[in-house]
Amino acid sequence: MRFQTLDTIDVTGKTVLVRADLNVPMADGQVTDTTRIDRLVPTLKEIAGKGAKVVVMSHFGRPKNGPDTKNSLRQVVPAVEKALGAPVAFAEDCVGDKAAAAVATLPAGGVLILENTRFHAGEEKNDPELAKGLAALGDVYVNDAFSSAHRAHASTEGIAHLLPSAAGRLMQAELEALGKALAAPERPVAAVVGGAKISTKLDLLLNMVSKVDILVLGGGMANTFLFAKGVSVGSSLCERDMADQARAIMEKAAGGGCEIVLPVDGLMAREFKANADHRVAAVTDIQDGEMMLDAGPATIELVGRKLEGARTLVWNGPFGAFELMPFDTATNGVAAIAANLTAQGRLLSVAGGGDTVAALEHAGVAARFSYVSTAGGAFLEWLEGKVLPGVAALEKHA
Repeated sequence: MRFQTLDTIDVTGKTVLVRADLNVPMADGQVTDTTRIDRLVPTLKEIAGKGAKVVVMSHFGRPKNGPDTKNSLRQVVPAVEKALGAPVAFAEDCVGDKAAAAVATLPAGGVLILENTRFHAGEEKNDPELAKGLAALGDVYVNDAFSSAHRAHASTEGIAHLLPSAAGRLMQAELEALGKALAAPERPVAAVVGGAKISTKLDLLLNMVSKVDILVLGGGMANTFLFAKGVSVGSSLCERDMADQARAIMEKAAGGGCEIVLPVDGLMAREFKANADHRVAAVTDIQDGEMMLDAGPATIELVGRKLEGARTLVWNGPFGAFELMPFDTATNGVAAIAANLTAQGRLLSVAGGGDTVAALEHAGVAARFSYVSTAGGAFLEWLEGKVLPGVAALEKHA
């Protein structure tokens, strides 16, 4: 991938429009998870440190009919100020006179957050006029929102064609990590893909079997593959109507030299709840009325052996119902193995999407992976092999 970065574009003394992802979780007026803000701070500090005006754009929530207080970015300002350790100004609009006036009064090295870009209907329509209005506020565009890069919106794609454009440090880190993991990986490459259904990850699985050497399947989707192989899965979550697709994926994998690894044992229970009575049994021994809620110790050992022979790992999704103890055992166990191999310098580990971050944090190993992406949909679409408009726009202007 070719794209400009803060190393190759001059922002000194300029007004820099930074597309961030400040769509952070809130409760009782407080930000409950500052991860995205914390990861944005290095880009803001670096640009401000060069005497530039830093003008931050972002969406927030899903406003329906224009501005409303519930979806105002004003409520995120205190959390950004705390993370940045400096005052942050706020503009009551993202384009027009109010935005222009706020930018004009912003001192060099100052940071300003514009109001929610989605308060304008043209944002999600990638309206050229809105893109022009945004571009008119600055000299340089820096996209630091990989998590929004799968959307062709005015503030993520349209504006990149109107100003000198570059990736921020977070976007750069994401793209470099993902490039090492799948674009030009060190082999063998293993992928762990978990989750409830293959129907929601069909494109991902079809792309993975052509890119990786080992595909480890967990969660409810593994049950569908077992069922497709003729294994009785009892009352386990299983998309029986997707058996043909599962067989097609297995055939494609076999033809392309990709080994699919399925659970060989599991934790079987009759109730879906924490600490439910359960037993460890082979996957060929699931009784009527039982559900496999997690992979078992033999599976953890099997996957561990596969990872020990790999050089690169891509991880998306948990092995079992990790929110319910003890059905977090396989996710925790395999994650610890991957983290240890990473610490030893034997494995490049990249993870992201959906419940993955929460599962790895629950396992206590997120910080020990090579890279954990905070992106959801963008990470999944990248795994599916799709072009991300926000990234493609940066590549065109490299």
